[in-house]
Amino acid sequence: MRRITRRTALATAAGATTAAALTGQAAAQPPSGPQTANGRLYEIRSGRQRAVVAGVAATLLSWQVDGKELLLTHSADDVGEGYRGKTILPWPNRIDHGRYTFGGEELQVPINEPERDAALHGLMNFVEWQPVQHRPDKVVLDYLLHPHYGYPFQLAFQIEYAVDASGVRSTLSATNVGRTNAPFGTANHTYLAAGGNRIDDIAFELPASTYYLVNDRLIPTGKESVEGTQYDFRSSHRIGSTEMDTAFTDLRREPDGTAVVRFNRPDGVRAELWVDQTHRYLQVYTDDSPSTDRPPRAGITVEPMTCAPNAFVTGDGLITLRPGEEHRGSWGYRISN
Repeated sequence: MRRITRRTALATAAGATTAAALTGQAAAQPPSGPQTANGRLYEIRSGRQRAVVAGVAATLLSWQVDGKELLLTHSADDVGEGYRGKTILPWPNRIDHGRYTFGGEELQVPINEPERDAALHGLMNFVEWQPVQHRPDKVVLDYLLHPHYGYPFQLAFQIEYAVDASGVRSTLSATNVGRTNAPFGTANHTYLAAGGNRIDDIAFELPASTYYLVNDRLIPTGKESVEGTQYDFRSSHRIGSTEMDTAFTDLRREPDGTAVVRFNRPDGVRAELWVDQTHRYLQVYTDDSPSTDRPPRAGITVEPMTCAPNAFVTGDGLITLRPGEEHRGSWGYRISN
């Protein structure tokens, strides 16, 4: 995180046009794609790589390599597909009972998962982000989150999706443009397709040494080592019948600081999900109970998260942004050789 000037923060909140005016540059008029139930579509390409981003929830809707779709995706006109591909803000996963205390004040956000008495995946799943820039290999979108019931804070978000020879990358910035400190967390809910009928035959490597225990409402109750458990995928092996809706932490890092999840699919595709050091948690869901009528276990999501589930209550990984402060983090998918 870094401190930025109040002038810059206000420019971010106002959007790309105001920012351009402050710097003396002409504001670009980015091209927009077709309008769908999930907002405008933005296609980006580079060599073998193609991705499609939908404006609603800054969704990664498609990632193709050599014309082959690698994500468990859905029609851009289908709004009944849960959280697939969405950017989750301003908190990932659940807030127990939707209640938390911040700055000495008890706050209550709306419950949107009544069967578990929880507030799930933030406030921005059905809002459309606005285009700032659209180039052949990159799209930049932004959104200003005004204070909400139970979340009386103001954050300005900007996200960039870009493709290059290796894969697709997402970079999110969040700036506190309000007058008080603000709690914050984020995740992305993209699913990688099984490469077959089910994910059971994927050889999976997850560089995490600790997993979260949960109660029957999927609220964390503690942490344990993966050693000797079904959740130990530190060395690559077949997923088999293992079921997970499980958060992990204590990630093994590569020399460049990233943590890398590896998927060796039965169709021969070798894909990797990498996360930078701002993402210290991963939520793995094996899609055993899909929210729609698609077959179970047709894909797997490994959600890059900046904080743990229920972090607004426990503080586990919670980011607090001071007025004028910015958080910036990246993750991506790539093909490995």
